[in-house]
Amino acid sequence: MSSCRTVLFLRSPSIDSPDRYESVFSSAGYNPISIPVLETRLTETTSLARLIQSGPETHSGVIVTSARACEAWKAAVETITPENNSVSWSTVSFYVVGPRTASFLSSLYSVFSDDHRRSLVPSPSMIRGQESGNGEELARFILQDLNTSNKAKKLLYLTGDKNRETLPSILAEGDVELNSLQVYETRRSSTFEADLEKVVQTQPGWWIVFFAPSAAQLVAPILAQYFTLPRIDDSSANAESIPKKDVRVAAIGPTTVTFLHDTLRLSVSATASKPNPESLLLAIQRADSHLAHTVA
Repeated sequence: MSSCRTVLFLRSPSIDSPDRYESVFSSAGYNPISIPVLETRLTETTSLARLIQSGPETHSGVIVTSARACEAWKAAVETITPENNSVSWSTVSFYVVGPRTASFLSSLYSVFSDDHRRSLVPSPSMIRGQESGNGEELARFILQDLNTSNKAKKLLYLTGDKNRETLPSILAEGDVELNSLQVYETRRSSTFEADLEKVVQTQPGWWIVFFAPSAAQLVAPILAQYFTLPRIDDSSANAESIPKKDVRVAAIGPTTVTFLHDTLRLSVSATASKPNPESLLLAIQRADSHLAHTVA
């Protein structure tokens, strides 16, 4: 059982159903709070719609690494009328990095009940790679999948304005050609600081969970106003006579951990082995247990 620590998820909670992260942590005795970090604006919707209408013949698959990219595909499909559609993407492989993206993409098959739009989204059976967990592992999965199927090695890659080069670099080494299209851009949520201030005043001991490097970079300065963030190379970080708030840091995925460590110089106490709430809970429980034994 936890000491009822508060766990702050730097992410938007699920809207259409109970949020899995909040449900799992509540059941384990923690006090979960989700605060959206990013605001997203879709871009190039018209360009993406034209590409969809042109058909998948020149691509052997589509890479979708975020729910925002799924939203962009959905928005583009919604602009296509029956008389302008004579193609099908339902049997094309869509490669995703985690279960949340896979779930969002899979839901589009039910969202579009009319045949002409349903043909423009992937059949759930064609959504692949969700166990990868990060860009590096997804890239290796894609290479193996393309080699097994003997498909042409050209993929459509839907991106945002902030992307790491890990996935493109690995695919390039495997002679995979990417047709990259930026379909969204992100910025820090205009309400993040106000949302944080509402909850930080009354909550006891904290875990802060980072889900992505881009979000971490945007909100770290604001978090530092309220918390004494644990740093790996600054002994003065906790030198204040009265700490702002006791906090420990957790992260989803090795890419985020590397960014927190190497760029923000933060000490990460718990890392989820997989991008799901159960793995994150286990990592945090182990860290809490270790701390309890150390203090004892």
